[in-house]
Amino acid sequence: MMIRARLPLFLLPLLAACAAQPGVKSATNQPVPVTVGIAAINDFHGAIEPPRTSVVVGDNKGGVVQVPAGGAAYLASAIDSLRAKYPNHLTVAAGDLIGASQLASALYLDEPAIGALNRIGLDFAAIGNHEFDRGRDELKRKQNGGCQQFTPLKPCRLEQFTGAKFTYLAANGVEADGKTLFPATAIRSFGSGKRKVTVGLIGLTLKETADLASREGLKGVHFTDEADTINALIPQLRQQGAEAIVVLIHQGGYTKGDQPDPGACPALTGGIRPILDRLDPAVDVVISGHTHWAYVCDYAQYNPAKPFLLTSGGVFGQLVTDITLEIDPVTRRVVSKRARNVIVQSESYPTRQGQIELKDGFPRFAPRPDIAAYVGKYVAASKSEIQRQAGRLGGEVKRPGGDSSWSGGSLGNLIADAQLDATRKAGAQIAFMNPFGIRSPHLITPGADGAVTFGQLYAVQPFTNGLVTGTLTGAELKAVLEEGLDESQPKQLLSSSAGFVYTYDLARAVGSRIVTMTLDGRPIDPAQSYRVTVNSFLANGGDSFATFVRMRDAATAPVTDIEALEAWLNAAQPRSAPLEDRATPAG
Repeated sequence: MMIRARLPLFLLPLLAACAAQPGVKSATNQPVPVTVGIAAINDFHGAIEPPRTSVVVGDNKGGVVQVPAGGAAYLASAIDSLRAKYPNHLTVAAGDLIGASQLASALYLDEPAIGALNRIGLDFAAIGNHEFDRGRDELKRKQNGGCQQFTPLKPCRLEQFTGAKFTYLAANGVEADGKTLFPATAIRSFGSGKRKVTVGLIGLTLKETADLASREGLKGVHFTDEADTINALIPQLRQQGAEAIVVLIHQGGYTKGDQPDPGACPALTGGIRPILDRLDPAVDVVISGHTHWAYVCDYAQYNPAKPFLLTSGGVFGQLVTDITLEIDPVTRRVVSKRARNVIVQSESYPTRQGQIELKDGFPRFAPRPDIAAYVGKYVAASKSEIQRQAGRLGGEVKRPGGDSSWSGGSLGNLIADAQLDATRKAGAQIAFMNPFGIRSPHLITPGADGAVTFGQLYAVQPFTNGLVTGTLTGAELKAVLEEGLDESQPKQLLSSSAGFVYTYDLARAVGSRIVTMTLDGRPIDPAQSYRVTVNSFLANGGDSFATFVRMRDAATAPVTDIEALEAWLNAAQPRSAPLEDRATPAG
């Protein structure tokens, strides 16, 4: 994938000749551009072990190929191989490096994820919404190190935590005193004298982060408009000598083509587009994330006035984006930019359909020994907890469609049932679970005897949220459900506990899409009060469910969401799988 700046035609053969010459000038005395390589990742989510998932690509025959990929030790080798190509290089990330993580990382407050990324050699990272999962103070500890406790989990249980060696950038994350939570920008120069070139970086997250993270954890922090923030910072970076402007942003898009291709960009949609359309064209590269999608885009194909190179590297470190910038040290401009997504092929893994084997035609990377040993220490320490039996289940429960689904399915039902049972003493009559709070692999498959492990539970509920029970009227219940079906955020059908059933009609106007609601077969009375349980993320208005903040007489349960789920599974041997639909289209 290549994007070229507009140059006079007579210069193009001269630049080509320059690349073939060993010196800094061509035979025609034209300056040779300085090459800077950037290795980029996003949405790592503490995937320190191979995640046992694949990158799916088209096989040019109408089918697809599944390439097993990911794992910190393999990612390190892939990034090392890219750095070897470039005397001048940077390694950067576009947010969500931690949070919703594998259990071996999450049990230790993602300290091993930070440690692995330190060893990989990450230089700069934007903050994502999941960086705030445990609150701003814990995030600052991730940057600065130390063992001060800000969460129910105790830090520094395996080693003294010294913090991230890379720098978080937070241009639009502003604290009450008007200062940014972390530095807004960074500068990195390469070479010297007339051959010196400088790259300026801006890092930021999506302005809707307040809707996606716990408001309690975000106290004192607000998020400014992404495009306005970037545009205001460009003159400052230019004054500091930046020839190239690179944006790291935790917002992204989706593509849709005939076959999956992580190096293409067909039919780009999503939250990144309106931001790009407002950006100063002085930006050269936008490294994006958040959607877990993979693409490489010449954005000039969508907006000729905005010739950005736009990239995203999927999720879990399964891809690393290899970006090449050619900077003219005389004109002080980027004259060429190109990128490709490299699959971090790692190790085969079993599935119910058979073994997913390594694939020819894609690079194979050996795990880097130092990182494999470091990760292994945390995996061994967490093994007993991961494999511990946490109850029995009478059948598989899942969220069909995974991240692309707006419904919680039978897995959402199970979680809601567990939370209702855990809060009966607080008077709970109804419990709700947000589908987007159900994480990969989006299913729990019991063993032959119905046994499920704590590791399986934690994989789908990794946030250790509290449970809050409060009072809402029937009218407020309807308002909550309507918020899940409005047009301001991706739609979500809240999963409800047994006995609460509702119907909806998306053809109706926003605010009127919930058609019926019943509890134990009786219509919900708009004027009557009901006791409702949700996780603490929703109780703080997360996922744009603002009405939950208005709950009255709120009581916090003495157990977390995952403790409630484990207790529910252990209370029946086995617990029946709740397969019924509780939210259905009207008519």
